[in-house]
Amino acid sequence: MSGKLSGKVALVAGATRSAGRAIAVELGTAGATVYVTGRSTRERRSEYDRPETIEGTAELVTRSGGHGIAVQVDHLDEQQVRALTERIDREQGRLDVLVNDVWGGEKLFEWNTTLWQHSLNNGLRLLRLGIDTHLITSAFALPLLIRNSGGLVVEMTDGTAEYNEANYRAATGAYYDLAKVSVTRLALAQAEELRPYGGTAVALTPGWLRSEMMLDAFGVAEQNWRDAVEAQPHFAISESPYYVGRAVTALATDPEVARWSGQSLSSGGLAGVYGFTDLDGSRPDAWRYIAEVQDTGKPADTTGYR
Repeated sequence: MSGKLSGKVALVAGATRSAGRAIAVELGTAGATVYVTGRSTRERRSEYDRPETIEGTAELVTRSGGHGIAVQVDHLDEQQVRALTERIDREQGRLDVLVNDVWGGEKLFEWNTTLWQHSLNNGLRLLRLGIDTHLITSAFALPLLIRNSGGLVVEMTDGTAEYNEANYRAATGAYYDLAKVSVTRLALAQAEELRPYGGTAVALTPGWLRSEMMLDAFGVAEQNWRDAVEAQPHFAISESPYYVGRAVTALATDPEVARWSGQSLSSGGLAGVYGFTDLDGSRPDAWRYIAEVQDTGKPADTTGYR
């Protein structure tokens, strides 16, 4: 194993599929040992009943040049998270990168529904999955991360702080909005608390993500994703999960990463700084596009945005 992250240990919490999986693989490409967690295994699937598993992610990490270790964890279960961090300590004695990407709320938010119309049980469960999982994981992982100066925490969210503060996405509702804004604030809190220990925390958002579930919704695959543009022209700005994975790796390998601490970042914004590209060689800047093109009612045109 070789690479800029050789000898480093990462935990990607919520790495079964989508951004979490790609982040784990890209960290592996840089040589890291990556613990990948989630609820879906080959023996037991989550309620999503999808084919992606944490074992599959771990194998991709190892194939990429790192060392992938799959651990089934429900990040709402404090004892399971405690056992996970104790295992990392026992096996590695360190933790250098923590990526909080736990989510799992897609089946809970109710489209175009007001707060009072939305199922309260589903809404509170969504908050538990989107916020409590991140808090629980950090509570147990940070004591290990601060043992060595230079640790990095990445809070994965949806939307930059600038965009979310100026816009309310009514289609996905109050619970979803609160969940995504809250972890951005959590990144700021952790940045303040980690600073005396030489640690960094950031919030990071992908753009319009071509996750496995999104591709399925459009009836396409990564190889022919552009076929979906006919049905939804703005999908032309979308990005593969590996784009944000490369953003995390760029941060994790940056000796001056502390300059970003407490900030809200995007894959497209960081691509302009670090020079990485998506799988197709482009650099989509989705959140600038959404604000300047999509939300203003202009026709889809990615010129100057990818």
